Amino acid sequence: MYQCKIMKKFTNRFSFAQDVTHKIYGLISQIEESKGQWKAGVHLSPQILSRLKKSVIITSSGASTRIEGAKLSDDEVEKLLKGLKIQKLKTRDEQEVSGYAELLTNIFDSFRTIKFSEGTIRHFHNELLKYSVKDVRHRGNYKFGSNRVEAKDFDGNVIGVLFDPTPPHLVSKEMNELIDWTIDEFDKKEIHPLIIIGNFIFEFLSIHPFQDGNGRVSRTLTNLLLLKNGYEYIPYISHEKLVEDNKEAYYLALNKSQKSWKTNNENITPWLIFFLTILFEQTKRAISLLSSESIEHLLSEKQLEVWSYLQKHKKVTPRELQKQLKMPAPTILQVLNKLLNMKKIERIGEGRAVRYTRL
Repeated sequence: MYQCKIMKKFTNRFSFAQDVTHKIYGLISQIEESKGQWKAGVHLSPQILSRLKKSVIITSSGASTRIEGAKLSDDEVEKLLKGLKIQKLKTRDEQEVSGYAELLTNIFDSFRTIKFSEGTIRHFHNELLKYSVKDVRHRGNYKFGSNRVEAKDFDGNVIGVLFDPTPPHLVSKEMNELIDWTIDEFDKKEIHPLIIIGNFIFEFLSIHPFQDGNGRVSRTLTNLLLLKNGYEYIPYISHEKLVEDNKEAYYLALNKSQKSWKTNNENITPWLIFFLTILFEQTKRAISLLSSESIEHLLSEKQLEVWSYLQKHKKVTPRELQKQLKMPAPTILQVLNKLLNMKKIERIGEGRAVRYTRL
């Protein structure tokens, strides 16, 4: 009886109006179509996929922490992660980015063996904050005090409460209910997995189970759940960057849906539509990777260096490329021939007067 009540609590949210149903399932249909195209058409080499994954880890770690107020740019994140020495993580931003990057790497590499459970969620929180000196007290544990979302003026004074999440003494109960429902629905396969995931993330953010880091945990869980449900392109296009680029819409959709949370007329459609719209954009960008037009994803690192230099200069000679990029002449000529065959550049002149320009 109790379990039926919990199931009804969530499934009642999915009684959408006809126009909303059309929009939601229209987005899902397009995402599924693109998912199929990725599986059928992916031909990128392991080296290119590995490079894309490394790039996404940098982009996602920077974006996810910036959403919460961090300031590190992607270039700064890349430099930090390349020369990472834990004892040198002096600032909170550096500590948070490093924790996020390590956890996301583990999710991308090992999602098949990671069990979705309460223990995993708490472990994710602990891993995210493992280098954060100020978070030692609460990392890996549910919140011990209020963490309501407040509106503040320019001086930092609280002028109102935007949202009041679950109180600490009810967090464990509500998280267990949410996790049990989510696992049960995945097993039953009666509700589309994207709706199940969207509902889980909304409820997780509304419960706000941890003292801090809830947004970051939610985004790592989004990656995990999408991967475990067959959306294999997730490591190659940053979900977090898309959320960051649409940050205002993200908070607006979440706040609109949270206004009716725990009422008799819950309406999470603003959140679901935002969530699915972001996923659709992510899938479209993933499919674009399969196109030969996406040249930056089809070149090796050295080839990409040459192409990038050509992008910035109108006409260049092989000798100039050799000198500026510090590459041997045979390598330069090999790359230029590849770009010529791809019809991305044009050769002008012959012999010592030869120049190359991009088309």
